[in-house]
Parts: sequence; structure tokens; C-alpha cells
Amino acid sequence: MNLKISGHHLELTQPIRDYVQTKLERIRRHFDNVIDVTVILSVQKLSEKERRQKAEINLHMRGNVIHVESIHEDLYAAIDLMIDKLDRQVLKHKDKIQDHQHEGIKRIPETQSAA
Repeated sequence: MNLKISGHHLELTQPIRDYVQTKLERIRRHFDNVIDVTVILSVQKLSEKERRQKAEINLHMRGNVIHVESIHEDLYAAIDLMIDKLDRQVLKHKDKIQDHQHEGIKRIPETQSAA
């Protein structure tokens, strides 16, 4: 899995990088077929009092790309929200793949097989 973390209007420190990497381990536990991950962390300054922290991620896997973003006042909370959303979407994608593989098998009703 290739991981790229970048920051816009934000200096990325090692604790932030470590936090993102530990949170992404949760995704890797559920689904191993991840090819490339791009994380963008940014700060939006609307006014002097309002500052929004934005975290977004693009997860490339075989046959699909998942994009998730979250906005919060705290950067760590924005990362947590982003990972929660991503986790739900990855599990949903994994369920679709597993259900699709068993879709071709048709069962014969018992009433017809007895006759």
C-alpha cells in the first residue's frame, strides 16, 4: 500500500503522520486489496475566529476509488470522522464483492426436486 500524506496551509508534523498511519491500520485490517492512499489535510481560514480543519482521503483499490472528506474544528477529530466514514464505505464495498461472487449459484426449490 502506497501512502501519501500532504498538507495545505498546514505544517505536517511527525505526530500527525503517525496518527494517520495508525488510523489507517484499521482499514487494512478489514480489506487488504488497497493499492494507493492519498491523504490531504488542510486548514480553511474563513475569518479570524473561525478555522476549519479539513481531512480528505482517496483510497484506490482494484476496481474502485473511494473518496471521503470531513470537516471539524479540531484536526484530530476531522481525521477520526474521516476514518469512520472510510471504514463504513470499505466494509460496504467488501460486502458487495463477497455477495457478488455468490450471486450465480441458484438453489432448486425442494418441492420440484422431490417430484
